Amino acid sequence: MKNNVANILTLIRLILVPAFIIAIWYNKPLTALVLFTFAGLTDAVDGYIARKFNQVTLLGKILDPIADKTLLVSAFLFIFNSQLSIKFPFWFVVLVISRDVYILAGSVLIYLVKGSIKVNPTVFGKATTFFQIATVIYILLANINLNLYNDFVYYGLIGITFLFMVLSTMTYTYYGFKQLGMVK
Repeated sequence: MKNNVANILTLIRLILVPAFIIAIWYNKPLTALVLFTFAGLTDAVDGYIARKFNQVTLLGKILDPIADKTLLVSAFLFIFNSQLSIKFPFWFVVLVISRDVYILAGSVLIYLVKGSIKVNPTVFGKATTFFQIATVIYILLANINLNLYNDFVYYGLIGITFLFMVLSTMTYTYYGFKQLGMVK
């Protein structure tokens, strides 16, 4: 198999997750921010490279969402359970994880019923990922410099992220029902 830059970037993102978790555990928000931001950038770049240079592979289609979800769920869980001063609200962490479990369970159900599944990211799904990443970055920045914390920004980001989580969940549910032939 020839080298595939997109898949290598996805693997780098997966490898960065434990380093990010360790930085959070040891209360090193600057290190965590650098690792998380770099990992987030690999997400944007690997997709671009895969499409632009015709490097889309089955492995990449499987690994990319796994890497994304591993990074984001780890960020929400470990920041919430950290010694950092500013964290996510418990309800928010529960809903982030529940959404991902719901979408994964729905995907497995569709695969078991139909024998295949079409996975197409939606604009709401991409917006959810973007705002989840932005929210994690803001939380880390606010923990690096407490003067950056602002209630309006904090609750605004959480609210916008929550809104896109709801919209993307509804959209993926609709497309799931459509694949199962339950809606036209």
